[in-house]
Amino acid sequence: MSTAVASPRPTLAQSWLRGWRHIAFLVLNLLTGTLAVGIAVGVLVGSVLVVVAGAGLLLLVPALWLGWWFAKEELARIEAFTGRRIILQPASHSKGWMVALGFTRAHWRAAAYAALHVLWGLFSGVLVSGALSGGLAVLAMPLYLDRMPAEGTLRLFSLFSLDSTQSRVTIWILALAVLAILPLAARHLTWVDATIARLTLGEDPDAEIAQLSERVEALTTSRTETVDSVESERRRIERDLHDGPQQRLVAIAMDLGMARERLAHDPEGARELLDKAHLASKEAIVEMRHVARGITPPILADRGLDAAVSALAVRSPVPVTVEAGQVGRLDPTTEAIGYYCVSELLTNVAKHSQARQATVRLDLHQHLTPPALVIQVEDDGVGGADPRGGTGLVGLRQRVSSVDGTIAVRSPTGGPTAVLIHLPARPATTTEQPTPEQPTTPEQPTPEEMR
Repeated sequence: MSTAVASPRPTLAQSWLRGWRHIAFLVLNLLTGTLAVGIAVGVLVGSVLVVVAGAGLLLLVPALWLGWWFAKEELARIEAFTGRRIILQPASHSKGWMVALGFTRAHWRAAAYAALHVLWGLFSGVLVSGALSGGLAVLAMPLYLDRMPAEGTLRLFSLFSLDSTQSRVTIWILALAVLAILPLAARHLTWVDATIARLTLGEDPDAEIAQLSERVEALTTSRTETVDSVESERRRIERDLHDGPQQRLVAIAMDLGMARERLAHDPEGARELLDKAHLASKEAIVEMRHVARGITPPILADRGLDAAVSALAVRSPVPVTVEAGQVGRLDPTTEAIGYYCVSELLTNVAKHSQARQATVRLDLHQHLTPPALVIQVEDDGVGGADPRGGTGLVGLRQRVSSVDGTIAVRSPTGGPTAVLIHLPARPATTTEQPTPEQPTTPEQPTPEEMR
């Protein structure tokens, strides 16, 4: 069992060195702040002209789209220099014409960010650039001070006298202290940039909380339904074992006991009892295999979903065509749920659809997010399948939703019926695959069992 190891906190020297990236970010705020001025002015003037004359669209629309581009680039710059990632609020939820004109809420929020960046970007850029350039100029003072004219009193920034050696050393030490503290202080200043971007451009916190609450509620319902489904399956297996194989095994034990008692004085009667017990044992084997239907069969564990579904198709009383893509081996949970879905759907086809043929399609769609195992079962029956009618579709929905899958049923009256299932596909957890074997038909006893 592996344990996660927390990454060590950076040392003071590492934090100081990394702080220079934040200084570079803040110096670049001078450039981005200047660009934001043009965007903010364009949006403001365009909005006024739209209200006054209606011709402002020619200025407003490009300004909004430029603000949208500027916002995306700013988020990329923040992530590159500070490591803080902010997800841009999408604009695709609005109507098509609003997206085309840039009138979505996301575009206006981008324009608001540009306006705020004018104030903060220029202020922080000027502040850090002045501190950096002034500190470097003072540190380099010993290199050029002797070349300065001697007339008059030398002053730095018209504030500090440089006539005495003591004042020069004091100012030099203060500049060194500023340059030493500046990278650490810059990290806090860039936090302001990231906060402004997150509040104006990031996903809406209330919407995210609502989405997470809905997700928690769905998972709670799914968990309850899964527990109920598993408990119902357990009771079915117990009932079938008690009513079928268990009763036959008791009868076999009684026949064998009576045959043993008659063996000495009534060999013919004992032989009849043994034949009866033999026949009952073969019937018990068949019943045990019927009870185990729906539980993971050996062929599924050994050869995967494709082979197991093909075996189901062979046993189906309705002719079934299997079309399988490059599914490969998946994790046991996905394979088990996929097998259960196909088994249940083919059982419904045989019992309720009055179909003459059915088709099962399996495929692994890697282009989906996340990748999904897609199962499609179609038949040419009478249709009218209703999840509330007790046809097994409720159990299917519970099994599928337990792993965040989806199921869609299209079954108009008169047919045909099509069921589409998406299961999140995870690769097999082990790279060691069992050696493929030719399985015996699960529903039929082997020759050794028939003897």
